[in-house]
Amino acid sequence: PAKPSLGVGHGIEQVRVPGGSFVMGDSSGDRNAADGEVPQHEVTLSPFEIDATSVTNDAFAVFADATGYVTEAEAFGFSAVFHLALDAPREDIVGQPPGTPWWFGVRGADWRHPGGRHSSIEGMGEHPVVHVSWNDALAYCAWAGRRLPTEAEWEYASRGGIDRAKYPWGDEEVDAGGWRANIFQGRFPTENTVEDGFLTTAPVRTFAPNGYGLWQTVGNVWEWCADWYSPTYYSRSSAGDPTGPDSGTVRVMRGGSYLCHISYCNRYRNSARSQNTPDSSMGNAGFRTVADRGGDVGARHPHPEGTD
Repeated sequence: PAKPSLGVGHGIEQVRVPGGSFVMGDSSGDRNAADGEVPQHEVTLSPFEIDATSVTNDAFAVFADATGYVTEAEAFGFSAVFHLALDAPREDIVGQPPGTPWWFGVRGADWRHPGGRHSSIEGMGEHPVVHVSWNDALAYCAWAGRRLPTEAEWEYASRGGIDRAKYPWGDEEVDAGGWRANIFQGRFPTENTVEDGFLTTAPVRTFAPNGYGLWQTVGNVWEWCADWYSPTYYSRSSAGDPTGPDSGTVRVMRGGSYLCHISYCNRYRNSARSQNTPDSSMGNAGFRTVADRGGDVGARHPHPEGTD
C-alpha cells in the first residue's frame, strides 16, 4: 500500500486511492435481497485521499474539545446500546425496539459513555468513535475541512484493488487461518464467544490493512457515507463519480460491525449496504472521511435506533 500521510487539521492517517474503474455491487451471491446490492455496474472514480482508519475517540475528542460540539446522542439524552454491552442501571433503559430487542435505548449513552453512564472511553483512544450520527459526522468534517466518502468511493477503497472480491482481502472467509475482522461469534444475539478477542469495538489498527492500506473497512463499526440511500439506485447510477440519489430519508452505511453474524446480518462484505436516519446514533457506528476536493461532492444537506 501507499505510504500514509497526515491530513491537514485532521489527525487520521491518509491513504491515496488511485482513480480507476471497478465493478460495484455483489459478485458472490451473498446479497441481502432488500438492500439493493445489484445490478452490478461499472463505476469510474477520480483519485481521492481517505482515512486509513475510522475516526478514533482521540481524534473526535480534539474536535469536541476545540468546538464544544454536542452530539445528537448527548442532546437527545440517549442512544442505542447492544444489550450485552450495557454498562448502566436498568432504569436507564428508555426503550427496546420490538423488532430488534437486542437493542436498548439507554439514557446517558453517548460517544464518551458507549455502554451507558457507568462506561467510559478511558484507554480506548484508538478505538473508533461511536454513538455519532450522520449529522455529527458531517459537523466533524466541516471542522476538519473534510467530507464523508460517497458510497462508490467507500466500496472502491474497501476492495483494496481486488475487483469483484467478497472481502477486502479476497474471497476467503473471515475465520480462515485466523480472524480477519471483528464480527459476532457464537449465537446471535444472546451469546458472543469473543473468538476474535472483542465483544464490542477493536482498536482501529487491529487485524491487517487491505491492499490500499485501509484498516477494518468491514466489521468493527458501520461507517456513514455521504449518499442518500435507495435500494433501486444501482439501476440508474451514473458511471462516473456517482453521488447517490438527489433526495431521500435515510443515509447509506457501509461495512458491517462487531454485531454482524452470518445467521442474521451478513453485511461484513465489500458490497453490503445498510442505512439509517441522519440523526440516529448507536454503539456500533462511526465514520471515516476523505479529503475535500473543494466542491460539494457528498455535501447535500437534509429517532435514534440501532442497525444490526
